[in-house]
Parts: sequence; C-alpha cells; structure tokens
Amino acid sequence: MQIKVEKDVGGIRGLCVITPAVHGDRRGYFMETYSLRDMEEAGLKITFVQDNQSQSYKGVLRGLHYQINFPQTKLVRVIKGAVFDVAVDIRRGSATYGKWYGVELTAENKKQFLIPRGFAHGFLVRSDVAEFCYKCDDFYHPGDEGGLAWNDPAIGIDWGVSGVYRGTASAQGYTMPDGTPLLLSEKDEKWQGLAQE
Repeated sequence: MQIKVEKDVGGIRGLCVITPAVHGDRRGYFMETYSLRDMEEAGLKITFVQDNQSQSYKGVLRGLHYQINFPQTKLVRVIKGAVFDVAVDIRRGSATYGKWYGVELTAENKKQFLIPRGFAHGFLVRSDVAEFCYKCDDFYHPGDEGGLAWNDPAIGIDWGVSGVYRGTASAQGYTMPDGTPLLLSEKDEKWQGLAQE
C-alpha cells in the first residue's frame, strides 16, 4: 500500500489523515496522489465524481461549508503553500457533534484530509498563496449550501488568529500573527452558529 492512514483523528469517527508514499531522488519526487486500490485496502470505499481546485491568498478563510440535502465526502490536499484545514462534526446524534479537528496541509508535507459526509469544512491560508485541491463524492448542487460561523464560540476552533468575537462571523478586527487581516466572502460572514442549525 502506498499510503499511511490515520483513522478517526481527534477521536472523531470517520475523519482520516492520509500520507502518501513519496519516492524522491536528486531529480525530484514521484507519488500517487490517489489510488482506488489503496483506499479500498485501507477500508475506505468511496466513489469520487468531481475534482475541484482553488487559489487563495494569505489570510483568506473559506468556510465553514457543507451541502444540506446532498452531503459530500471530500478528500482535500494542498499543492502549493500551506493551509490550516478544519472539519466540524455536524452529524445529529453523533457522540462528537460540534467537535472539530484541524490539520496543517502543505505542499511539503503532502498530507491529505478525508472528511466524510456530515461535516462542515473550512480552511485558512497561512502562506502567501495556496492552491487547494479536493475530490468530492457528489456533485455541487447550487442552492444547497449550508454553513457555520467560522468563529462560533460554541465550536471553539483555534485558528491561530487574534481578534474578539462580536456575535457574528464578520472577520473585522481579526488578524493572523503577522498582522495580516482575515478575508472572508460576504456569504461566509453571514453564517450563524451551531445553536441556530
């Protein structure tokens, strides 16, 4: 098997961090970024139907997103730069409902984060620029978007930023350690907390 799989990371059932085998020499490196066979050998039987890629700049925070009626499993990774990637368990009846787990994904560590259906997902860009790739097991459905406030104190994600929660998901006044202000979309600044779900 060409991958190392850490299952149920953070004590949350279904979340996995996957590290591929990287074969390198003085010319560079080679790795398999996805193998159905390896995933199935690890007990992860998922049929992915869509690949997505985005580019974002330092301080951009995307999330926390999910699809309401058409939930998606996502396999995410970074091919340039670094992000702090977060999943929040929003499965009703789950023993870890509302619990979060975060992992640093970088072009250097080549880690991948498997986020099953029933989770909200988001990431914060820590490098000057980041290119983010992910596979989904269902298509994007316009009008089916849901979200949670990235700074909801009931969830308590430690994004490693400074700022004071003022009762909304607004990024106003929040900065990264080097002073870079956070930048969210208008939509992401309007999501509410877990209690309103």
